[in-house]
Amino acid sequence: MRTRLSNPLTSVRNLGILAHVDAGKTTVTERMLFLAGATYKRGEVHDGTTVTDFDPQERDRGITIFAAAVSCAWDGHRINLIDTPGHVDFTDEVERSLRVLDGAIAVFDGVAGVEPQSESVWRLADRYGVPRIAFVNKLDRAGADLDAAVESIRRRLHKAPLVAQMPIGREGGFTGVLDLVRMRSLVWPGDGGCQVGPVPDGLAAEAWRRRRALEEAVAELHAGALEEFCATPESRQTAEMRAISDATLAAVLRDLTRSGEGVVVLCGSAYRNRGIEPLLDAVVAYLPSPLDVPPVRGERDGAEQERAADPAAPLAALVFKVSSTATGRLTYLRVYSGTMRKGEAVLDAGTGRAERIARILRVRADRHTEVDRAVAGDIVAVVGPKAARTGATLCAPGAPLLLEPPNVAAPVVSVAVEARRSTDADRLATALARLAEEDPSLVVRADAETGQTVLSGMGELHLEVAAEKLRRDHGLDVGVGRPQVAHRETVVRGVSGLLYRHVKQEGGAGQFAHVVLAVEPLDGAGAGGAGGFVFGSTVVGGRVPREYVRAVEAGCRDALAGGPLGGHPVTGLRVTLTDGATHSKDSSELAFRTAGRLGLREALHACEMVLLEPVAEVTVTVPDDAAGGVLGDLAARRGRISGSTARGGTVVITAIVPLAEVFGYATRLRSRTQGRGTFTTRPAGYAPAR
Repeated sequence: MRTRLSNPLTSVRNLGILAHVDAGKTTVTERMLFLAGATYKRGEVHDGTTVTDFDPQERDRGITIFAAAVSCAWDGHRINLIDTPGHVDFTDEVERSLRVLDGAIAVFDGVAGVEPQSESVWRLADRYGVPRIAFVNKLDRAGADLDAAVESIRRRLHKAPLVAQMPIGREGGFTGVLDLVRMRSLVWPGDGGCQVGPVPDGLAAEAWRRRRALEEAVAELHAGALEEFCATPESRQTAEMRAISDATLAAVLRDLTRSGEGVVVLCGSAYRNRGIEPLLDAVVAYLPSPLDVPPVRGERDGAEQERAADPAAPLAALVFKVSSTATGRLTYLRVYSGTMRKGEAVLDAGTGRAERIARILRVRADRHTEVDRAVAGDIVAVVGPKAARTGATLCAPGAPLLLEPPNVAAPVVSVAVEARRSTDADRLATALARLAEEDPSLVVRADAETGQTVLSGMGELHLEVAAEKLRRDHGLDVGVGRPQVAHRETVVRGVSGLLYRHVKQEGGAGQFAHVVLAVEPLDGAGAGGAGGFVFGSTVVGGRVPREYVRAVEAGCRDALAGGPLGGHPVTGLRVTLTDGATHSKDSSELAFRTAGRLGLREALHACEMVLLEPVAEVTVTVPDDAAGGVLGDLAARRGRISGSTARGGTVVITAIVPLAEVFGYATRLRSRTQGRGTFTTRPAGYAPAR
């Protein structure tokens, strides 16, 4: 299948591998690299020999932690591939990758189907409008069922699955797939290559039934397919004949994939090297090139501007990852338009700082090949920029453009970090700053009350990995305290008509501000929400000028930093300025900002408040004989059971559990189930502390 690489924009594919932890993302990536000729040997996760899981922690833990970029060639196309983490603690790393990708392969376990983190990353891809194809992996495992996995895609992801393959054989007898688009068999005998042949007689009836189901599915979604389907005589539709031609079907699958109206479903077993060649062919055939996606949008001088994927256009590139290596600082970026050349100066549009591109590197995980330039559509790493952070836009100095950065989730778990040797305090501060620079979802702050250095992240494993990096990469002996969760406070019952007068006279110009505030819970947030803050004004007659209203809002936002219950941030409330008064000489924006801050503080003390704590959705998979003990343990951890499903000798339990109670749960679960139980978590917002 491999041919000589050409490199126009139409032959570039920028895609990611998305999935739940242990669904086989990294193995799929390794097989794709091997078949594309980018590696000479197949890497294995269990042996620690994979290309993309090159970090020592990834090899020790057997999971992907850091998104790794690789490039390879297939059938005359360049494929820039990012292998993303599957653990919920590293979802932010997935989101930063999705921001710069044009397409993705969603990998699903053939036994489990759609799992919790699969659903989370799918929603992230929806947010960024990334087209996807699905690959149902591990069909060689006992209990694997393609139809059940497809049904879970339909039910949980609310997508129309377009099943383009069917397996040949089941479980241990799985040897290949039937291509329902071209009606042919693809078989992998032993460790040999792919053998293409006709549909076996024993599978012909089932294959044609599934082909007809695929034709009907695309006809429901695509006008062109419907027209051809209806134009075919009914007598031909009932026989083993095509109601839609192979060429039309392939073109329609491409259109539906790129529009997001459907998802093409393929199947195989990456570990057994079965199904990867047609997966690569599907990447080329169905996923978009940089020319097939809408022009990137950015802001210039306060106005929105589009920039097409054209090497001759002004440069615009988005930084999605920063990494510190033994040889220096690497800045990973996606070039959306223009051409970036080695040695040229670029502009950081956010800070206005000039940066110089010293080297441009084509990336293959931890190995790099230097190139002289990068053009629109490329994903590369550069050496030279000293201050560009994740989310920064690097552009041509004469044509500045600010691109929208990826979202950064707010951390919910914290640990206290300290150097065991006082002489390492400065080194620890530098190392923590570097960690936060590489991973924006890590936040470092100094606690003003305790004097401790607090490191916050997305979960317990996330913080464990960060602490281990301090020890391994920076040679620091650090102590880590028990994680603390970030609480919030919210309003259950508000107050109205609260009058606050701020009067200060100490010679010269004084300060005068008179405000009347109403505070109520924010609609849709309720006691258990973290719905933010909304400010409004119903003042009439110019009693409070507009600039003073803005000052009152700023003061109210200042007051949200610490609530009356424990000094935690306040959220989920609506504040309305209903009346006020000014003084001809002593009123000022400062006076009204102070009145807003102190007035809201007084109002919050008069409201009925409740403390919120972060909660997580915990999905536990255990043998059915251990389910009772696990249910009791979850109840003891203040968990609320939301579902329980039996599945082939196991029970899948879903519960909402306070995040503070999840710490240490892995050890407890292993003890209760003799190591046979597994669980995953994902943030589920906030709920009243009980």
